[in-house]
Amino acid sequence: MKLLLALLSSFAILHSSFAAEQRPNFLIIIGDDLCYRDLGYEGSPDVKTPHLDKLRGESMHLRGMFNPATSCSPTRHALYTGLYPIRSGAYPNHTRAYDGTKSLFTHLKAAGYRVALQNKEHVGPAASFPYEHIDGADDLTATTAFVTRDAAQPWFMVFASNDPHGPWNRGPKYDPAKITVPPYLHDNATTRAGLAAYFGEISKLDEQVGSLMKMLDEAKQAENTVVLFVSEQGSSFPYGGKWSVYDNGIHASAILRWPGKVKAGSSTTALMQYVDVPPTFLAAAGLDPTKIDVGCPDGHGATGFDGRSFLPVLLGQADTLRDHVFAQHTTIGTNGAIGPYPMRAVRDTRYKLIRNLTPELSYTIGGIHKGQPIESWQEDAKNDPALAARVAHLFNRPAEELYDLQSDPFETKNLAADPALAQIKAGLQQQLDAWMTQQKDQGLETENLAPSRQGKNDEAGSNPKKKGKGKKKKA
Repeated sequence: MKLLLALLSSFAILHSSFAAEQRPNFLIIIGDDLCYRDLGYEGSPDVKTPHLDKLRGESMHLRGMFNPATSCSPTRHALYTGLYPIRSGAYPNHTRAYDGTKSLFTHLKAAGYRVALQNKEHVGPAASFPYEHIDGADDLTATTAFVTRDAAQPWFMVFASNDPHGPWNRGPKYDPAKITVPPYLHDNATTRAGLAAYFGEISKLDEQVGSLMKMLDEAKQAENTVVLFVSEQGSSFPYGGKWSVYDNGIHASAILRWPGKVKAGSSTTALMQYVDVPPTFLAAAGLDPTKIDVGCPDGHGATGFDGRSFLPVLLGQADTLRDHVFAQHTTIGTNGAIGPYPMRAVRDTRYKLIRNLTPELSYTIGGIHKGQPIESWQEDAKNDPALAARVAHLFNRPAEELYDLQSDPFETKNLAADPALAQIKAGLQQQLDAWMTQQKDQGLETENLAPSRQGKNDEAGSNPKKKGKGKKKKA
């Protein structure tokens, strides 16, 4: 309670001071199917990301940033609305929010900003996301025109890259024989070939970041633009993060630059989530996010954001924000899904509890359970018992998983049955139960309603750009 009161007091002071200053522009850059570990500044020994590395040196590294879902559409809805996916209605993939839900585009446009999104959309309905859409991943001509259209009007733009989402055939070539295979992946020729192609597309994303930063410099907009880069929800390799609530899937790489306000080269380990971004941006624009009506329909929670402003953290006036972060994964509606396999998770700074709601079923989706590289792993596993157990775990999970992330960062040792951690597990269970109640999450019942949040006659279901299909021009 003392921490909350202190944050509210800090926010009141910040709100009054920022309201009197020039309002900043906002640029969010989103990677697509990118694991946070696979970036140069995050410690990757192989992936070349010079532009992102430079941006990190000019930014605060938000080392405690987490997304609340593990597929593209729910993740983006949360980032733009400030609402967790189940509360907003946007919780399966290829989804849409409840009618009437408002987004950061809505709020900033109402405050006088012009708003746009470039490339991948994957959100709906259109009324909730009133941006102008800009086509083109590598040509910034239209982007520059948007940014420079009116010097007197602030702007907000999302550059939603399509890289490094598969198919991986853009960017520079990496030698499969010379790369380092992460310890959570099985090292064979098939994995190496895929990793090399994936790394190339990360470098392609990095080139786009460099072009965007050059554009801001040439437009003389860099000094008054808040730039946030986020990595999204993990890669599509088995155990690469996507479609799981392990840290490879929910721990996002995030860096934020705001010249003159945020200390260059700084970092924070404060726990925060994508839902905290809209309140933070609104506060930076001089608005009070605690007085914003998010438009969430009656029966789906209170009227305010699920997120909270981390502006005091950015300005060095606080070093904590949350005690826990939360995540969910809904399999229904995912390509190749056989049956529901809902996952829920809660994490603090050291421990994570995962609840698999249908452990009696097999977890099977198209991305990590079919095709390559999993078929090569299955072949190798015939003569490798340890690999066989690892592969089996991809298809069948226990009802509860508990991990000590300090000693086991790759989440390979399930401690749910350890009596020494019973109190810790009980505390995390209580937090997860409270979050699910607040979200009106009925578990399997909610999972089975997922098809009603998709459909072919809404913006999220009928527009291929919002599905991410046909989204890349491949060289």
